[in-house]
Amino acid sequence: MFVQIVFYFLAAVLVGAAVMVITARNPVHAALFLVLAFFTSAGIWLLLEAEFLAIVLVLVYVGAVMVLFLFVVMMLDINLAPLREGFIRYLPVGAAVAAIVVVELALVIGVSDFGLESMPAPPAHPADYSNTRELGKLLYTVYVYPFELAGAILLVAIIAAIALTMRRRTGVKTQNPSRQVEVRREDRIRIVQMPAEPRERVDRS
Repeated sequence: MFVQIVFYFLAAVLVGAAVMVITARNPVHAALFLVLAFFTSAGIWLLLEAEFLAIVLVLVYVGAVMVLFLFVVMMLDINLAPLREGFIRYLPVGAAVAAIVVVELALVIGVSDFGLESMPAPPAHPADYSNTRELGKLLYTVYVYPFELAGAILLVAIIAAIALTMRRRTGVKTQNPSRQVEVRREDRIRIVQMPAEPRERVDRS
C-alpha cells in the first residue's frame, strides 16, 4: 500500500511538472520543471527496481544535459514577446488536439487494460539481483542490432550537426585547418640580413 501511495504521488508530480514545462512562459522555469520531471521519473524507476536507469537519468540528463540547456538559455537574450504572440489565436486548436490525445491515451491505457488487477506489481528480486547485468545481457544479446543501429543513427546526427555548424557564413571569421597544417616557415617568415654598421662617436667637447 505504501508503494502505491508513493507511486501515485510521484506520478502526480511528474504530470504536473510536464504540464508546467510546456505552459511556463519563462524558458528557465520550463527547464527547471523539466529537471523536476526527470527526478520524479528516476523515483518511479527506483520503485521498479531499475536503479541503474534511475542513476543514469539523474547523472546524464539532470547533471549534464539540463545544465547545458540552462547555460544556453541564460546566455541567450531571448525575447519573450514574440513567443507570446498568437497564443490566444492558436489556443482553441491546441486545446482540441490536447483533448484528442488525452482521449486516445485513456482508450489505449485505460484501467481495464493496465489496472492493478490485470497488471499486478512484479515480484521482488533476490538480494544478488543486478539490473545492470540484466540490462547488459539484453542490450548485447537480444537487442544488439537495434542498439548498434541507434548508435549509427546518433553518429550520423552528430556528423550532420557538425556539418551544419561549420558552413561558411558571410561576415564570420573561420579557420581552415588544412591550410594551417600546410603552412611552411618560408611562407610566413623572412629573414633579412643587414650589415653591421659602426656606432657613431658622440662629440662631447
